Amino acid sequence: MKRNIKIKAGIIVAVILICIYGIVGVPKSKDELIANWRKNIRLGLDLRGGTQLVMEVQLQDAFKAFADTTIERLKDELKKDNIDYSDMTRNEPATLQDADKIEVDIKGVPLAKSSALRSAISESYGEWNLLAVNSTDYKLTMKPTEALKLKHDTMTQTMGTIERKINGLGLAESSVQPTGRSDAEADLLIQLPGVDDSAHVKQVLQTQAVLEWDEVKDGPFQSKEEALSKHGGIMPLNTKLVPSLPRGGQQAWYLVGRSPIVRGTDIRDAHASQGEVGRWETNFVLSQDAAKRFARYTEANIGNRAAIVVDGQVISAPTIQSRISDSGRITGAATQEEAADLGLNLRAGSLPASMVILEERTVGPSLGADSIKEGFRAGTAGLIAVIGFMLFYYRRSGINATLALVLNALILIAALSYFDATLTLPGIAGVILTIGMAVDSNVLIFERIREELRTGKAVVAAVDAGFSKAFLTIIDTHVTTVVSCAFLFIFGTGPVKGFAVTLVIGLIANLFTAVFVSKTIFDFELSGKQQVTALSI
Repeated sequence: MKRNIKIKAGIIVAVILICIYGIVGVPKSKDELIANWRKNIRLGLDLRGGTQLVMEVQLQDAFKAFADTTIERLKDELKKDNIDYSDMTRNEPATLQDADKIEVDIKGVPLAKSSALRSAISESYGEWNLLAVNSTDYKLTMKPTEALKLKHDTMTQTMGTIERKINGLGLAESSVQPTGRSDAEADLLIQLPGVDDSAHVKQVLQTQAVLEWDEVKDGPFQSKEEALSKHGGIMPLNTKLVPSLPRGGQQAWYLVGRSPIVRGTDIRDAHASQGEVGRWETNFVLSQDAAKRFARYTEANIGNRAAIVVDGQVISAPTIQSRISDSGRITGAATQEEAADLGLNLRAGSLPASMVILEERTVGPSLGADSIKEGFRAGTAGLIAVIGFMLFYYRRSGINATLALVLNALILIAALSYFDATLTLPGIAGVILTIGMAVDSNVLIFERIREELRTGKAVVAAVDAGFSKAFLTIIDTHVTTVVSCAFLFIFGTGPVKGFAVTLVIGLIANLFTAVFVSKTIFDFELSGKQQVTALSI
C-alpha cells in the first residue's frame, strides 16, 4: 500500500515540476522568472493590446487568373488540334459579387470544327460549361460547384499564406480567421497582439508576391507609347509590356515574354543578404525541376537580359553572365527590411487574390490591463468563496479539494504554455468555469463517500467506494461538456474557440486532480493510522 502511494506521489510531484518548468523554466533571478512568464503565457489582443484588421479578399482576381490560365491552355490545345478561331477573350467582373460570373468567349470557330471543340472542352475542361451563342461563337461559364470550390480554395490558400507571413514576422500569437458573417464570406479577421504601428505589417500582408523571371524581348523604353511605336503600335505575339519599379521619379517599360521561365511557386527558399559591395539583395533557391529549366535558359541566353517581375513590376533586369542552375539573387533593394520582406513574401507564397483593408482598430494595452485586472479579481473572489465553502462544509477534506483545485489551475496554465495557446478574455472565463467544474467533481466524490459512511461501511472502504462510484458520473459530465466544446471550436470564431480550448484543457486536468490526486491524498492520510474510525468530511 505504502509503495503504491509513493509511486503515485512521485507521479504528482513530476507533473508539478513539469508544469512549473513549462511556465517559468529554470530562472536564475527574479527578472528572468518574470521574463519567462511573459514569454510563455501569450496574451491575446483583448488582453495585450495591438491591432485588429478586417481585410476583404478580392475573389474576382482569383476567377480572372483561373480564366486566363484556361485561355492560355485552350489556345495551345486548339492550335495542336488544328481548330481555328478568330478571338478568345474573357469578361471583366469588377465586383466581388460578380466574381463567379466569369465567362470566356470563343469566336469564329468554323462550323466543321464545332464537334472537335466540344470534345476538347468536355475532355480537359470539366470546370466549364460550353454554350453555343450562334453557329460560330461559343461561351464558357463556370459550373456553380466549381465556382464554390474555387472560392473555398482561394480563402484557404489566402489564410495559409497570411499565417506564414505573420509567423515570418515573428508574430506567432496572431490569428487569421473568417469573420463568420454570412454577408461577408470573403472577409478575414486578422488580430495582431502587441502591434501598435501596423503600417509595415499591412504592407507585407497586402503584397501578393507574384514573382516571374521573364525573358526580355526589348527595352527599356521611357514610356509605353515609345515601346508600342517601335513595333508599329502592335505588340509582338506572346509578349507583354511591364513597367519597372519607379526609382527617383523615373519609370521604364520592358517588352517581355508572356510565358515566365521561373515562377514564385518554383522557389524553395529565399532570404536577405549583403552583396559584394555591401548592398542588400534577396537570394533564392529553386526547386529541382525549375533549376533544370533555368539552367537550360541561362546557358542559351548568356549576354541577354532577363526581367525579375514582382507583382507586375520589373524590380531588376540583369544581364545573364553565366549559366545559373538552382539559385539566384534579386538585387535592387534599398534597405535590409525591403530585401527581407521580399524574401519573406517569396517563402510564404503568392496570394491568390489581392486584399483590401475594410477596417482597422487599435486596442490600447491599458484596456487589456483593465481586463486582466478585472478577470483576476473575479477569479480570486470566486476561488476564495469556493475554498471557504469547501473548508466550512467538508472540514479537513476541504483541504484535499483545495490542493486539487490549485494543481488543476497549474496544469491548465502549463498546458497553455506548452501548446503555444493564446490566453484571451473568453479564455479567462473558461478558467473560472473550470474552477466550478473542478469543485463540482469534488462535491460528487465527497457526497458519495458520505453516503457510503451512512450505510455503515468502514472509512477506507467508504472512500474507495465513493471514488469508484463517482468516477462514472464525473466521466459522463465531462464527456458531454467536451462534446459541447467541440461544436464551439468547429463553428465558433476566435474568442469562442479560445473559451472552448481552455475549458477542455481544464476538464482533462480536472480528471487527473479530482480522481487521481485527491484519492492519493486520502490514501496518504488514512495509511498513517492504525485504525480509522472517523473521517473529517
